[in-house]
Amino acid sequence: MAIPIDTTLEPPSVSAMRHRDLFRWHPIRSLAPRHRPRILEHLLRLPPGDRYLRFGHVASDSQIARYVDGIDFDADEVLAVFNRRLEVVAMAHLAFLGCEGRPARSAEFGVSVDAGERGRGLGARLFELAVLHARNHRIDTLQIHALAENAAMLHIARSAGAVLDFSGPDATAILKLPPDDAVSHFDAIMEQQAAEFDYGLKLQARRLDDWLELLRPLEPAVPPDSGAAADAASTQPGGPASPP
Repeated sequence: MAIPIDTTLEPPSVSAMRHRDLFRWHPIRSLAPRHRPRILEHLLRLPPGDRYLRFGHVASDSQIARYVDGIDFDADEVLAVFNRRLEVVAMAHLAFLGCEGRPARSAEFGVSVDAGERGRGLGARLFELAVLHARNHRIDTLQIHALAENAAMLHIARSAGAVLDFSGPDATAILKLPPDDAVSHFDAIMEQQAAEFDYGLKLQARRLDDWLELLRPLEPAVPPDSGAAADAASTQPGGPASPP
């Protein structure tokens, strides 16, 4: 199944991960079936134009819900960036393509980013980590199916060394991946641990926010300032005259 690609991604090369400014690093967490509601919320926030670029047509809410319900978390990898409210603001779906009983040797990549989160390099970061995960799953070919008008995604693929093929309004990028090694597995472990730590901090911050929100109704009302009230009364018609 082809997974169309969202546009508006920044175009670094795959190797840029090692040279990226630390302030541009974003933690990315692997998702599980329990995250389906948050994935759905993210995709439903996409406006019609972004839905067209993501799915190849302006997908309805019900079509998006069926897509989310059909994600096979046992077979595929789903990666996401969370904001402080633990909302998914960017996600990638790495679908492994293999025949039954045979290990997959190729995979497809699809990505989407909230409109308000664009320009931060989230799509590029998801692409880089998806490549890392694909290598560690012994995938040697990454496929990217996109609209030919999706210049940003195709630039990312071309910069990574992919071969592009155009057929009418559609484009396919084929990227050959190097084999996994000790460094790629170590990098994946470090990425996951950093993402889990970041998620834990955001979870604690959200719980604190919820706790403070519960306490607000219990705060005592502040009594009006008596001096200000007296001044206000003196200015009312019929009130006491000001002293000379």
